[in-house]
Amino acid sequence: MPYYMSYVILILGFALLSKGADFFVEGASAAARKLRVPAFIIGMTIVAMGTSAPECAVSITAAWKGNNELAVSNAVGSNIFNLMVVCGMCALVSPLAVKTSILKKEFPFSVLVVALLLAAGLSGMALGRLDGIILLAVFAVFLFWMVRSAQKERMRQETCVQEGAETGQGISVIRCVIYIAGGLAAIVLGGDWVVDGASVIAESFGMSQNLIGLTVVAFGTSLPELVTSFAAARKNQADMALGNVIGSNIFNILLILGLAAAISPMGFNMENAADTVILLLMSIEVYFFCRKGHDIRRSEGIIMLAEYVVYGGYICMR
Repeated sequence: MPYYMSYVILILGFALLSKGADFFVEGASAAARKLRVPAFIIGMTIVAMGTSAPECAVSITAAWKGNNELAVSNAVGSNIFNLMVVCGMCALVSPLAVKTSILKKEFPFSVLVVALLLAAGLSGMALGRLDGIILLAVFAVFLFWMVRSAQKERMRQETCVQEGAETGQGISVIRCVIYIAGGLAAIVLGGDWVVDGASVIAESFGMSQNLIGLTVVAFGTSLPELVTSFAAARKNQADMALGNVIGSNIFNILLILGLAAAISPMGFNMENAADTVILLLMSIEVYFFCRKGHDIRRSEGIIMLAEYVVYGGYICMR
């Protein structure tokens, strides 16, 4: 493409990401009200599954083509970005309040999922088909758990006539679907355009393909989580923002890597192990940030962003 078109595509991509995220969050929020389930559960399921589409596409394609190490690096790298940059950026907008139930169940589960990946990878330095099946089985249990939680919350809210009446307000079901589907399509397309435009610009400055993959592509596949959570935080939907990050990180490991390993066994090298250990330590750190004050504060968000900058320097130098 002509060089100047890279800048046009980059600008249009960011515009699509911004508006798509606004519509997606509005549609998902309305769906949560109509279905009478917490915004956090919507964030961990519908929103997380939608924003994990780029990681899924990259990892599954890599597995089909036999480039399995890319699948592991993409999933783990995206999870680190989600946790440190997405949560950190959202905390700068507004401190992210964390409910006690999340600290007792969903967040510890996400940490255990990282530990499970590390144990599976270090066992034989590979993720085989059996490991993939185990990850998928745990994902099925997780999905069942989310459905049951949503059902219990809906039954609880149905006992309150006033709350039941309020759920009828807002946008229609058709508009909910259009906002969610249209917003997600704009996010995915915008993310692709940003990656394409940024890659051409990066090449013009002499960056290697490997460095572009570790920076531009990793950033691009996590853009949906970033813009969606940022938009949710801006609209005072902190539960959805945090749910999107935790849900996406669980999806990336259990579903995406599970499918990739089931399709084609993949190697798990020392760089993968180091990145997974870093993800585990960062997950524990953020968990203790949340436990300390039941929120992620602006000062802690700055610390998380600074740590990601250090990590980015590390992956560029190794």
